[in-house]
Amino acid sequence: MMTTFRASITGIQQAQTALKSYHGKHKTYLAGEAGCSRTKVYDFFKGQKVQDEIFKNICAALSLDWRSIADVETEEIDTESTPEIDSLVQTIRQQVSDDILHRCGKMRILDMEQPIEYGDIYTSVNILEKSAGNTRSEITKMLAHCQREDFERPFLGKVTQARVPGVDAVDLHDKLMILGKPGAGKTTFMKRLAMLCCGSNFQPERVPIFVTLKDFAEAAAQPSVLEYIDRQWADCEVTATAKTLLGAGRALVLLDGLDEVREIDHDRVRKAIENFSNLYRKCQIVITCRIAAWEYKFEHFTEVEVADFDEQQIAEFINKWFQAEGKPLTAKRMLSKLKEREPVMELATNPLLLTLLCLIFGEGAEFPSNRSELYKEGLDVLLKKWDAKRDIDRHQVYKKLSLKRKEDLLSQIAFDTFDRGEYFFKQSTVERHITDYICNLPGTATDEEALQLDSELVLRSIMAQHGLLVERAKEIFSFSHLTFHEYFTAKWIVDSFAVQGERSFLKLVEKVSDRRWREVFFLVLAMLPNASSHLLAIKQEIDGIIAGDEKVQEYLEWLNEKCQSIESELNDRTSSDLLIIRLLYLDLPVYSSYKDYSAQSQSYLLSLDLSENDISAPFSTKMFMALPLPLRLEFCLYFCIYYFQLPILLEFNLIEQAIGNAQMLECSDEFVSELKNLNQQIPLQSENLIQWQQKLLAVLIKYRNVGCDWQFTSQQKDRIYKYYNANNLLRECLELKDECYIDIATRQYITNIFCRLEN
Repeated sequence: MMTTFRASITGIQQAQTALKSYHGKHKTYLAGEAGCSRTKVYDFFKGQKVQDEIFKNICAALSLDWRSIADVETEEIDTESTPEIDSLVQTIRQQVSDDILHRCGKMRILDMEQPIEYGDIYTSVNILEKSAGNTRSEITKMLAHCQREDFERPFLGKVTQARVPGVDAVDLHDKLMILGKPGAGKTTFMKRLAMLCCGSNFQPERVPIFVTLKDFAEAAAQPSVLEYIDRQWADCEVTATAKTLLGAGRALVLLDGLDEVREIDHDRVRKAIENFSNLYRKCQIVITCRIAAWEYKFEHFTEVEVADFDEQQIAEFINKWFQAEGKPLTAKRMLSKLKEREPVMELATNPLLLTLLCLIFGEGAEFPSNRSELYKEGLDVLLKKWDAKRDIDRHQVYKKLSLKRKEDLLSQIAFDTFDRGEYFFKQSTVERHITDYICNLPGTATDEEALQLDSELVLRSIMAQHGLLVERAKEIFSFSHLTFHEYFTAKWIVDSFAVQGERSFLKLVEKVSDRRWREVFFLVLAMLPNASSHLLAIKQEIDGIIAGDEKVQEYLEWLNEKCQSIESELNDRTSSDLLIIRLLYLDLPVYSSYKDYSAQSQSYLLSLDLSENDISAPFSTKMFMALPLPLRLEFCLYFCIYYFQLPILLEFNLIEQAIGNAQMLECSDEFVSELKNLNQQIPLQSENLIQWQQKLLAVLIKYRNVGCDWQFTSQQKDRIYKYYNANNLLRECLELKDECYIDIATRQYITNIFCRLEN
């Protein structure tokens, strides 16, 4: 017999209070102090039966008298004696260890040339204790939450609920259903659990049993789960039957890949799992399944969801991957490149796609220059390669749809929602698009009710098989990554050329000043065989923004004259730098202070130099030292007038710096003399600063033709802002280089008339 204790309700409350004051420690730490597994600690706090010795150790670790915490009771255990069971656990673990190591110790996926040890690259998995599809929210709240500060690109995968380490979630729940998107790392996590348990590093009191449910479902003679485990053990020369350990609750049963079971086997496998879990209630049982792949709910199982990787996990995975290859510098370079390419970083939140990115980057220590080809490779993995390489033939509710038709459907959904600014959309919206698409296919039911049912099934299939559409909250969907939403939007526009001709591109050109469409422009141009005429169409649309506004056009004439005078003073700047300089001057007079100066222009101030600079402080001397000399002089004086306060003027001797710059530029003696006079006149009191700044402004206008008050209306400022954004997009398109083909004549022509009206 074995004595067990159970904490009373008041005892649990006392223990929880003690834990909070336990030097800030958590239950995992408490398990180490008590010399038991985390499972036993969780059982203790749930008021479940715990072996007397373990119970007393937990109470002692919390400085509690176990007698005041426990309700004492005894129970008979099924085995003859505990020592015999303990010995059997050790014996069987040793006997099955080679099999566990063989099946769970290595992986070879996608285009890997050779297997790699799981332990070398394994990155800890986090769990969301509530599946996103079971939460309730509103689209406006979700969009507000995912929008990043000062950035037009929302991060759709951002979640509010806390992440729990995967092993803690398994410890907490005796019966656990782990859901996840394709490639989320479900199988990897299960194999990791098996390896840890086999090495006595997780639930050392149990024996790991790893079952691939696809193999179980297709096994000869349709065995029960118990019979199948006995077959596995027989191959490992285990003479004992699994029933003994299972009955004593001394097994960690890992049932992997419920979604991979063929539809014809669903009912039988479901009943087999239910019978097994009901018969061996003391066992720890974990099942994995793709989200939306299985409608049935197992009664006694808690459902959780695998969380996407965060930036820390991405960095850990990349470092481990290239460390295993002996290329730590490649890891550092890849992390740096990911930060430069936000859409690619978004894909890296999926472990399968991150593996693909590591394979691609490892070939040449660089990502492909053509982003559309890179994204297409990622989509190919999700749409066809992942299941095919593992020999999984899923029943397709929408098997009438070829790969091309699936892409066409996703493109239609993408364009319609993106065009309306909908990153998140209701389930009814998606189903309407599916219905509109499939109703025209041969052999499709025409009955409205049947079509509705088919559209629901198609949506679930897209979610389960490819994970490209994700249920972010109950009946609210989005694409898995904004990157794929943009890609399919661009694909719809390019594919529409065959039907609508240039009209489809003109729909895109209308968005030229909307930065939300920036990536779509790049992708469309990259997908085209020749983008020259399309770039000219963009330029024509840009000119239309200020057509008819004589004052703004006069402003552009000033801009051209100013930039030509500046360019004559520059000898070592690229054509790209010269375009940026035009944008800087275009943006400058619209704003009355550096604080309001557009974030894009602030970043350009730094992009003109290769050194790392910080403009987060009110003033950065590094920023001005990074500028070409003429800009350094003019921008420093301009910000002295409109932004910098007296302490900064005095501390950094800004006018003295301007005098030095003017002398290096060999400016007129009169200009230098007036600057010297103003330097002597800097007021010591802030209330006299405005009058001094007005004098400086007059000097700046007179000698450098910068600083005029154009007195633009709010509508004209808005027009210039749109013109600025559109020209910035045009500049970025010109810099795509290897991504799209633009003939030399077109490139040169647009460069020559950049930020100018075409004559």
